[in-house]
Amino acid sequence: MRATTDLSAQEQFERAGHVLAGGVSASMRMNPYLGHPLYLSRGDGPYLFDLQGKRYIDFNLSNGAAILGHNHPAVRTAVEQGVEAGIIAAAEMPYHAELATQLVEIIPAAERVRFATVGTEVTVLALRIARHATGRVKYLKFDGHFHGLAEQWLYRRDTDAETVVPSSGGVPDDGGADVVMVPWNDTDAFEAAMRTHGDELAAVICEPIHFNAGCIPPAPGFLELLRSETTRHGVVLIFDEVLSGFRTALGGVQAETGITPDLTTHAKALANGMPLASLSGRRDLMETLVPTGPVAHSGTYSGHLLSVLAALATIEELRRPSVYDDLNARSQRFYNQLQGIFDRHDLPVVVQGRGGRFGMYFGRRGAVTTVADAAGHDHELNARFNRACVERGLYVHPYTRAGAPGHAGISLAHTDAVLDDALAILDDAASVVRA
Repeated sequence: MRATTDLSAQEQFERAGHVLAGGVSASMRMNPYLGHPLYLSRGDGPYLFDLQGKRYIDFNLSNGAAILGHNHPAVRTAVEQGVEAGIIAAAEMPYHAELATQLVEIIPAAERVRFATVGTEVTVLALRIARHATGRVKYLKFDGHFHGLAEQWLYRRDTDAETVVPSSGGVPDDGGADVVMVPWNDTDAFEAAMRTHGDELAAVICEPIHFNAGCIPPAPGFLELLRSETTRHGVVLIFDEVLSGFRTALGGVQAETGITPDLTTHAKALANGMPLASLSGRRDLMETLVPTGPVAHSGTYSGHLLSVLAALATIEELRRPSVYDDLNARSQRFYNQLQGIFDRHDLPVVVQGRGGRFGMYFGRRGAVTTVADAAGHDHELNARFNRACVERGLYVHPYTRAGAPGHAGISLAHTDAVLDDALAILDDAASVVRA
């Protein structure tokens, strides 16, 4: 099937449905408010262009991967270098150790590093290491936190019965025998879980900022509590910084807060859109991996040359002086002004953001501190607003029709001028929805 630009998005989607399962190559590429994906021809800086050439200010940024913006010249040059070298996979080159050296310098938890391809792979690997190191099987995760689509993570609590049930077809309905789940930011619930299960747990894993539900930061003292309780019970603490990594500080949330986990995962922004993930952490834990230990991990595409070179270029850009001072100041100004737009139009929307990622909670007036708060999100109001934005040339990707709203973000390519243009579109969309 040859690509064509003379079909509408709906026609493209219907055509794709004859060969792609569900009409898409990944479920989250479906825009539930449009009824089809946004079909693209290219991206450049803060912009996306559809098949007809219409330009959009992009607040999705490849699900948060493109922290420098699309088509960044340094990343493109790095990838071209890898192409010229032969697009080599399944081989070690000096670039791997060079990138690992950079990560050890940047990430407080990192004493050793292992590369993989996607975020799911490294979260599964982190749990595998924790189980081997502790000799335990159970693990604790928080409601709504996203750690990938492996079976270990595809459970949710049934809020009526307070039992753990599968959140996907094909996942064993065993009552979540190995998983303990508690609400994020609920000190009493976490302490109770640790009293009951602390000596049975191999790991506690969390998004240190719950970006998968928009942006729910940790309550004051909550990360400190996780660190102290896991240490007391001999449990491996895992920070999943696949989304939060490189957002608020070069070393992530752990560098910003001073709370150092035992293991940490990165992906997405690590290589500015190229597929690369890393697991890093304490030397004694990481050296349990084959070939120095018995914990299995390998992969033909782990640490793919093109992605490693892209990551080296990305980190070089992120290490430039004042990058995070500028990003945090610019993004906070934008979040404040966006909240002002919703307030001025008397729309019930709360904007919460940290660094380069943010969430918009429709149907709320007060702060969102738990995933239960986010679950009341007004998707119908969001849908009307989302469609108005798309019509005017701004793209925020909704992930679902139910539950928490998902996350949006800005990149280093989103200058003040770009954000001012975006605010004008957002203001107009808000006025239309209010009317």
